[in-house]
Amino acid sequence: MVNRVTLVGRLGKDPELRFTQGGQAVAQVSVATDESFTDKQGQKQKKTEWHKVVVWGKQAESVSKYLAKGSLAYIEGKLQTREWEKDGVKRYMTEVVAQNVRFLDFRKDGDGGSSKPAGEDELGFPVDDDSIPF
Repeated sequence: MVNRVTLVGRLGKDPELRFTQGGQAVAQVSVATDESFTDKQGQKQKKTEWHKVVVWGKQAESVSKYLAKGSLAYIEGKLQTREWEKDGVKRYMTEVVAQNVRFLDFRKDGDGGSSKPAGEDELGFPVDDDSIPF
């Protein structure tokens, strides 16, 4: 059996970096993926899915340093469901635990400035506000 997830999407907001009590870095990111299709009436439709992604260790620090809202990223990882109880009600959350994150474009450098032109991504595709699904 295999538990493997591969996503290519854009960050919906800047990564949130925190540290555990033991000092290990953990970053949380929200990633949007979308698909286009034609419905039964012949109308072109676009559907966006949002994914919660957790990144650990030095990779989390790099994600926080170099990626920002709108950045394009390739993420490999596994699905993990957490469970907790609040006010007597069991709650569940499924998220992607990233094992490999590749930066397909850069939105900021360590000082918050742009380190790559925002006009095109790493693969040479144009990037503008219309290509970001939010």
